[in-house]
Amino acid sequence: MHQALPVATLVAAFALATGVPAFAENTHQHAAGEPARLVLHHGKKWATDEPLRRNMSEIRAALAAKAAAIHQGTLTPEDYQTLGILVEAHIASIVAECKLEPAADKNLHLVVAELSAGADAMRGKSTATPAAGAAQAVGAVNRYGRYFQHPGWKPLD
Repeated sequence: MHQALPVATLVAAFALATGVPAFAENTHQHAAGEPARLVLHHGKKWATDEPLRRNMSEIRAALAAKAAAIHQGTLTPEDYQTLGILVEAHIASIVAECKLEPAADKNLHLVVAELSAGADAMRGKSTATPAAGAAQAVGAVNRYGRYFQHPGWKPLD
């Protein structure tokens, strides 16, 4: 069992208990010098590592599994809550386990921030509707695929 898993669980639990996005409490966050928008690395996608690919694949799979219900407007508030919690837990794992070079990391923060905002909306922790939060999370997942190397990645519809 990985040592990082208990840390990721604690970070996620802290975030859920306090309402603070997990990445905001970690030194992984950058304030100054963060790009205002995603950019490619000299025209190419940014390198990724296994923890990032694994967690982003899990987020994508969870969103894909609920896509039809989201589009049809039939996802229940409880389902949105569960989906938001799952996204937050994977964000915490990304923060705890992912080790990218600094420029890639700065770009990843834009994706993570968008995922976190989407998760907050799905959990009813913002003024956006849960459906808008799911759409925001889908957008973040698709942007990740456009800007980061992830073999076999397919965008969500």
